[in-house]
Amino acid sequence: MTDTRTPAAPPAALRQDAELIAAAVTAAGRGTVDRETVAEVVALCAVAGEHLLVVGPPGTAKSQAVRRVAGQLGGRYFEYLLGRFTEPNELFGPVDLRGLREGRVEFETAGMLPEAEIAFLDEVFLGSTAVLNTLLGLLNERVFRRGGTVLASPLRVCVGAANHLPEDPALAAFADRFLARVFVEPVADARLEELLETGRRPAAPVPAPADGASLLGALDRLTDAARACDLDGVTPLLATALRRLRAAGVPVGDRRAVRSQRLIAAAAVLDGRGAATARDLWVLPLIAPTADTQALARDTLGDLIEKAANESLAHAAEELSRSTAARAERLARTGAALLAEHRDLPEGRDSRLRLEAALREIDAGFAPADLPAALGGIRAELVAAVSSS
Repeated sequence: MTDTRTPAAPPAALRQDAELIAAAVTAAGRGTVDRETVAEVVALCAVAGEHLLVVGPPGTAKSQAVRRVAGQLGGRYFEYLLGRFTEPNELFGPVDLRGLREGRVEFETAGMLPEAEIAFLDEVFLGSTAVLNTLLGLLNERVFRRGGTVLASPLRVCVGAANHLPEDPALAAFADRFLARVFVEPVADARLEELLETGRRPAAPVPAPADGASLLGALDRLTDAARACDLDGVTPLLATALRRLRAAGVPVGDRRAVRSQRLIAAAAVLDGRGAATARDLWVLPLIAPTADTQALARDTLGDLIEKAANESLAHAAEELSRSTAARAERLARTGAALLAEHRDLPEGRDSRLRLEAALREIDAGFAPADLPAALGGIRAELVAAVSSS
């Protein structure tokens, strides 16, 4: 049988693209508190070609996190707050009046959802039946069909947000199209000072990408690499993981089981690899449908994801796996970013306190004998920076 997969990208090129996306996600996270995981999972889903549902109470910066990462990745962005009385033309475009006069029912989609590359739909479950039915086809097939209009959509990822999961069984099929789920809560008490300090500052603008076109290009190249990713080595582990989830009562249907491979492949290429390993299984809790079943999935898969980590998506990998390897990756990335920022800041108490806080977190998480080499190097640089400040 002929292999029709796209040839794998060279490792150096793959890693370079992964680093571009990682830098964009890090930039998007500045100005928010405790929303790094949301931003990283948006990037993961964009590479995987899957959609994301973000669930959390009002006022938890769901839209801000998505808006900022979309601004970094570039491309055409569409955002809308749905309601019970939202009309389809508010999302998909109005009727083309010129065509209507000629007896054709076609729609003007310029600037609307069918032509978006990244989309955010707030209160997504409040849409009418007409809106959700049209949206379902667009999410499934990346094709917009309405009246006489048939349009291939360039949509990389649609992020839906809701304050809670729907209880109406009629919405279950629509909700299932969002493969990945992220559940957010108000910022933890331990970070309230950071939240208050951030809130006192003038609203930070969405950072502009250094080169939006190159970031979309990097995103698409990573998507191609994910489609060609070698999953053979991880398939037995994935099957074991899925059996465990089902046995534990986590509902994983056949479609979600199959499509979970896309998240694994995306995690691998964002980690700079063309073959998936056990390191990438941290994505599996994302496919659990509720916050409770996600926690159950983490516990059930504990030994399978204990070595999971990801250089580009360090916060998400740590939160979803609770692994020490992921924690080391996140602390190393955070420490390196802090050191780079510290070099551009005037010496002073605030800068020193941030460096000391990073050191305390490293020392609280790892005994000296267990400190990974890369993190040990970052720690040594932090010590030197504190000593000289």
